[in-house]
Amino acid sequence: MILTDYDNNTTAVLNPTELEKRVEGMPKVAITCFSKELLDSLVKYFNGVEFSNTSAANGRVPTYKIVYKDKEYALFMTRVGAPACIVQYEELYAQGVEKIVVFGTCGVLDSSIDDLGIIVPNAAIRDEGTSYHYIPASDEIECNTKYIDIFTDVLKEHNYSYTIGKTWTTDAPYRETRDKMNKRKQQGCVCVEMECSAIFALAKFRNKEAFQFFYAADNLDNVEWDIRSLDNSAKLDDKTKIGLLAIDFASKIN
Repeated sequence: MILTDYDNNTTAVLNPTELEKRVEGMPKVAITCFSKELLDSLVKYFNGVEFSNTSAANGRVPTYKIVYKDKEYALFMTRVGAPACIVQYEELYAQGVEKIVVFGTCGVLDSSIDDLGIIVPNAAIRDEGTSYHYIPASDEIECNTKYIDIFTDVLKEHNYSYTIGKTWTTDAPYRETRDKMNKRKQQGCVCVEMECSAIFALAKFRNKEAFQFFYAADNLDNVEWDIRSLDNSAKLDDKTKIGLLAIDFASKIN
């Protein structure tokens, strides 16, 4: 299989540092989500100031600087899907970011997890292609090992319940068949998304840090698919509070 053709050479033909230079004043810790509506809400809440960006053929993504508890943080929106996400993070690491706190929606494979319930992945099934270019082939990768206790303490402090479990990272959301879903459940997965395994492979390869958690959205563990709060505008106030939770957590590891 071509996915086993891993090359551990840290120098490529094209490297992120050839396109992105270090940005003066770039905060070491960044917080990111996948929703434009949610990002706009957080930027407004903190009076964020645009000071940098990452760009691609399909457009520019601004990076904002915010201040929380007298420290500066970078705040930006992540492109959806492992390949686009990882290219963006490569460039942000090249610009000077050292730690990225990521949060966003996921589909649940366990119907007992409430809508907007917090899920903290401790491992991710690598059913995507990007991670195989960063670490050798394996079925899964560990997640959040360094900061999971700090994050759960923050959750308890703010009276959030949570689920810790394995996530299924896939490139093909329209190919999440019932048989595949049942197999992933048997492997211990409680949710499904599109970026997690690649995010932690990149962080390991570049010797950077990442932390990711999810807020539960659509329910796949039902006779029929249930959209719940998947739409970005649904329950935006509650999602903004989860964003504040992510920023408070970031302050504990800055």
